[in-house]
Formats: sequence, C-alpha cells, structure tokens
Amino acid sequence: MPQIVGPQDAILRKLRTVVRSKIVLRGSSVLIDGPEEEQSGLTHLFRDLSGMAKRGYVDDSGLDAALTLAGFSASGRASEPDAPGEGLLVFERPGFVVKSRTVNQEEYIRAAREADLVFAVGPAGTGKTFLAVALAVRALLDDQVDRIILVRPAVEAGEHLGYLPGDLKDKVEPYFRPIYDALMDMLTPEKLRRFMDQGRIEIAPLAYMRGRTLNNAFVLLDEAQNTTGEQLKMFLTRLGVKSRAIVTGDLTQIDLVDKSASGLAEAMVILRGIRGIRFVTLDHRDVVRHQLVKEIVQAYERERRESTSQ
Repeated sequence: MPQIVGPQDAILRKLRTVVRSKIVLRGSSVLIDGPEEEQSGLTHLFRDLSGMAKRGYVDDSGLDAALTLAGFSASGRASEPDAPGEGLLVFERPGFVVKSRTVNQEEYIRAAREADLVFAVGPAGTGKTFLAVALAVRALLDDQVDRIILVRPAVEAGEHLGYLPGDLKDKVEPYFRPIYDALMDMLTPEKLRRFMDQGRIEIAPLAYMRGRTLNNAFVLLDEAQNTTGEQLKMFLTRLGVKSRAIVTGDLTQIDLVDKSASGLAEAMVILRGIRGIRFVTLDHRDVVRHQLVKEIVQAYERERRESTSQ
C-alpha cells in the first residue's frame, strides 16, 4: 500500500482533493465511503494505481492518468484553476497570436518544449490539436526540425480507404480538416502549399507510418484514442534521431468497436516512469471555444461517471 499512496501519503492527499468520497486506509485495505456514482470509478482507479505500484512507482502524473482513465477530473473539484499571467507565447504573426489561456495549457506548452514525447489528453475544445500544430509550425519556421508529419487514424474508413475516390490526399482530407484549419490559421495558402509540395509538411493516415523512420521531425498523432495498442506502439517506434512527438486524444470519444482496446488508454498506464515522456491532462476548465462547449463537456462527463457506476 505505501507504493500506491506515496511518501507521507502524498498521492492519497491529492486524491482526496479530487473525489468527494472519503478514503481511509486500514492496513492493506482501502475503505471508501461516498456517493454511489463514484464507486465504480474509484474501483478502476485503485486497480490502475496498484498496477503502477507493481512496476515500482506512482507519482503525480501517474495519478493524473489514472484519474482520467477512471472518469475523474485530474485538476481537482474545488475551484477554478488560477488564470495564467500573460500566457506562454507559442506562435505570432501580424494580427494573429497563439498563446496559453489556462494554467493546464501552460503546462502542456512547457512539457512540449522540455520533453521529446508528450501525451495530451482532454475533451474537445481544450486546444490539444491547435497548440500542437502551432508548436510544430514554430519549430519548422525556426529550423528546429526539417519537417512536420501530421498523422491521424482514419477509423471510420477502416480497411476500405482504398475504395474511396481520388488520390491519397483526397481520401484522407475529411479526417484531417481540423489540422488543415489550424495550419491555414498560421501559414498563408501559398506557404502551406509550398511546404507540402516540398515534403516539409506531410499529412498521412496512421497506416502509412509502418516501416518508416522519422528523423529530425516534429510528429503529431491526433485522435490517438482511436488507435489500438499495436498501432500506437508502431507509431511511437517510428521516432528517429532529433525528432519530437505529441500524441493527443480524448478518452471519452473512442470510436473503436472495442472501446477497451484503446492504445492511448493503455499507453497512459504502461509508459509511466520513462524519462523524456510527459503526460498532460486537460479538462472542461481548459475549453476555449463557446461557453456552451464547456457546459456540454461537463454534462457528458457527469453522464459517463453515472453510467460507469451502475
């Protein structure tokens, strides 16, 4: 049990600020007294924490991942996070600025600047993809990398991608519309077209990554919740010399037939403790779209917690 709760019960103390249930240790047992809708989530939570402890570690980032997988907000329940100061600047051109707007977004940007591989998990509208694209474009323009590779699993197309009309670009373009939109916010159409013609910006479905080695590149895997464990492992092992990667996803929007097979959920547990990998969790308080989006995300989070407790 000490491996789970951390030194001086640090993990347990943080957990008590996130959930409403009362959690008490009795020897090697955990006693939980609280709302019925939290019981199932807490059972899953302690199962994942136990798995991490068997590998010899449970830290704050591990707890955040386990909380997210169990359906809780890793950022706490008591109050809104402090607003960031001026925000961390990511990208700027005349009349257009990209910078952090929440504390969690600041953590995301710092993680992407400090680590070679970052996992960013959170609901729609929290800036996961947009910030990743901005970081990648800035790195390309500053000659920190030679190219950007933007990847998404085309889950809806499955094995039938080849039957869709047009060339590869035509086939996958509907799946990459959010990424195209972000790129066009930061680059003129002419520069974007030139970079793509030169191969300095590449957009491709996940299946086309097999067998490649990606050197000196900024690689983004978007919608990673829709990868299987083998697919995500394949992607992660493509990284070559001087490459950086960001993996984004929303664990509440898994489109796989077997939702329990998400490679993103698996990776958030088994890749803990590896130096050079950072995990960042965003939640409804980081939503930067219409105010209604924040309310919608919260409503779905409540429904998911209640359904898992039944």
